[in-house]
Amino acid sequence: MADTSPRLQGTRQLYAECVEARTARVEDNVVVSANARPEQIRIFVTGGTFDKEYDELTGRLYFKDSHVLEMLKLGRSNLELEIRTLMMIDSLEMTDAEHNLVVEQCRIAPELRTVITHGTDTMITTAQALAAQIKDKTIVLTGAMVPYKFGSSDGLFNLGSALAFAQTLPLGVYVAMNGRYFPADRVRKIRQTGMFEEQPAG
Repeated sequence: MADTSPRLQGTRQLYAECVEARTARVEDNVVVSANARPEQIRIFVTGGTFDKEYDELTGRLYFKDSHVLEMLKLGRSNLELEIRTLMMIDSLEMTDAEHNLVVEQCRIAPELRTVITHGTDTMITTAQALAAQIKDKTIVLTGAMVPYKFGSSDGLFNLGSALAFAQTLPLGVYVAMNGRYFPADRVRKIRQTGMFEEQPAG
């Protein structure tokens, strides 16, 4: 039976349309420009632990709104950014449609540098899909092991690191976690610790 859930239908519609991102604006030190230029950085939000919140009544984690703008303000970011939320889901729920959407949106984005917030469970899968199809941009995926709203999250540090790596790394696709970056084809997640490490080439 075909999956007709609103979430998946919405993803497929967005993938089919590949419409230009709507501009999000935030005051103070975060500048989000309406006219994309090569020096801008595109941020794509996909959900993951990074953006989860805690329901005190049910004890469950859930998605509401992305915290990326709040985090950028907290970090006093002075970058020119174009931000778009593609989806708000756990990365374990991502299907080929969601992975293809991320790839296509990165491909058509006018910016040469992109940061993607993503769940850590399938971050490497998405990174490798991007690396296989996009060769002319610098793309950095990052996430968090603890939700930002918990107050002790690694998300703020990882987001700042990813933005710095996106500005300095050569063309390619990378995973950035815990202050380090890894090429998409040479990284693995250690399930027991939640840390990422580089794999030998080949």
